[in-house]
Order: sequence, then structure tokens, then C-alpha cells
Amino acid sequence: MTKNILLYTFLLTFLLQSCTGQHKKESVNKTTATDSIKKEQLVTPNNTAPFSFVSNGPISQVVRTIFQDSKGILWFGGEGGAFKFDNNLLLSMAGIQSETGKGVTVKAFSEAKDGTIWIAHTDGISSIKGETVHNYYKSDGLISTDTWCIAVDAQDKIWIGTIDGLCIFDGTTFTTLELPEGVKDTSVGISSTKMIHAILEDHNGKIWIASNAGLFSYTDNQLVNESKQFGITTPFVTKLFEDSKGNLWISTKEGLYVAKEGVAQNLTRVKIEIGKGIGSVAEAKDGTIWIVANQHFLYTYDGKELKEFEQKEEEGIKRPVPFEIYKDQKERLWLVGFGGASRLENGTFIPVTKNGPW
Repeated sequence: MTKNILLYTFLLTFLLQSCTGQHKKESVNKTTATDSIKKEQLVTPNNTAPFSFVSNGPISQVVRTIFQDSKGILWFGGEGGAFKFDNNLLLSMAGIQSETGKGVTVKAFSEAKDGTIWIAHTDGISSIKGETVHNYYKSDGLISTDTWCIAVDAQDKIWIGTIDGLCIFDGTTFTTLELPEGVKDTSVGISSTKMIHAILEDHNGKIWIASNAGLFSYTDNQLVNESKQFGITTPFVTKLFEDSKGNLWISTKEGLYVAKEGVAQNLTRVKIEIGKGIGSVAEAKDGTIWIVANQHFLYTYDGKELKEFEQKEEEGIKRPVPFEIYKDQKERLWLVGFGGASRLENGTFIPVTKNGPW
């Protein structure tokens, strides 16, 4: 009996070491087929720790962004890479990696007309088409590997914002679009004079660019400094959002502006604690605007009054410290950040666990 146990232990140890050795020898390919996309059942051991899984490929406690594609699939990106939730399965996009084969932090998603998902992360950009992952790096012509935002326009061109500026990818070539030199933000850990924070195409097809040089628009091959027209005095423009009425919401280090018919108004000046500035903005089903401020607080604006959101207290429930607020196709509000992801239910942001809320 003892000999059998010893033999079994030896064989098990040998097999585990062999598997580990094979994994380390795998080559880094820019295109990765489905066998690198790991499927795993959603297992959450602790309701207060959303997106902590016992099995392989855990999502980090830090979720930086959320996105829902045209098929209704939810995508989550963060320090654990990119994941999607579909039919009660958590799919880990293991093929998204750096040029040296390491993991990446995902910062943004966008979708092309053919359903291709484009992803901005800490070592370039990646695309997922069908069941294939393709990675693009600086060696492919990308202006910088440190990408912060990504958007697909109506012509299916990919706009990529990086720490070193802005470039456009037509599927074959990366082309740099030069912006004026900006200012490095010394109040944050990572910044540069060429930092691009957000890119948005509005309902008229105009491209808007948020940068450390201010707010710009691009249409008919012309780049226009919109900060001057809107009276935005800070160079640090961080987020962009277009509401259901076509109004443009502009987040900056000095407050939140809303632009209507070419005229912008600062809604937050003196009214709230700006701190590190205004972040993500979303519109609820009833038209209320939700605002992330100072990388911590949530505010609502009903068109008349700006109020700080106070979550209903429930034992053991804590909402994430927000990176992003987002409305899905069912008009439900989600919050992602430090602490994972939550969804608004009856006045409380409930942590996402195995049993929902999905």
C-alpha cells in the first residue's frame, strides 16, 4: 500500500513538472487560436470579493473598464487582462499579451462593424475576431505600446490614444495624427505632454479627442482646438460622453462641461470637491447624468440639481472605488474600479458574483 502511494506521488509530481515545463517553452505568436482562450465556470468564493476566482485566469480586483458589444456580451478589462461573460461562462482571453508573452492591463474596448472587438492595453492593442486574437505592437508601426483609449469610427478606422500621442489604423498601416504639445500632469503617476485620454465619434461623425493639450475635434482632415471655443482653461481633458440628446459632456481637471449647440457650461465649478478632476460620465434610463468625481465620489445631475450619490447601507456590501460608470443595453448602470464590478439595484451598487446580478 505504501509503495503504491509513493509511486502515485512520484508520477503526479513528474506530470506536473512536465506540464509546467511545456508551458514555459511555448512561443509567442501574434495570432492566437481558440485553444488559448480558456473557458471556465464562474466561481466566486466570497460575495465581498467580486471577480476573485479559485480556478485559472482570475480577474483582478481592479477592473478598469466595462463594455457591451452588439451581441449583448459583457466585456471586462483590468489588471487581470480581458474577460467576457456570456451564457454563464467566464471566458479568459489568454491570447492577449505583451510582445514578450506577459500579461497586460486592459484599459478600453471598442467594436467594428464586423463584430471585431478592439482592445487598448499596456503593451499595444489587440483584436478579437471570431475565435482568433491578434496583437499589434510598436514593432508593427503602433506609435506607442502604452495605449489608453481606442475607438472605431463609422469608416471602420481604428483611433488609438497613447501616452505618446494619437494614431489611426486602417487595417494595414498606422498613421500618426500630430496634436500640439501639451503639459505633463505631475499630480498623477503616469503622464506625458502627448497623453491622449479619450476619443469619441459623435452622432454627426465628428471625432473628439481629450488630451493633455486640451480638447480637439477632427473632421474633413482638419484638427480644431475646441478648448478655446468652450472656455476650457485647463489643458487636462480626461473623458468624453455624448448623451441621448446629442449633448457632449467633457470631463476635465477643473470640472465637468456640457456642450450644447457649440456653447459649453461648467456644471461643477465651486459646487463639488473636484480634487483630481472629473472622470467617467453615463446617462441613466430616466435621463439623469451620473458623474465620477475625484476618483472616488459619485454625483447625479437631473438637469437642475447636482447631488452626491449616497448608497443605501446594507451589511457587507461595498461599491468599488470607481474607474468607470457604464449603462448597458438593458439600461442598467454598472460601476467598475478598485474592488471589482457592481450593478445598481434599488439604490445600492451590488457586487457582481456567481449568481449575478447579470
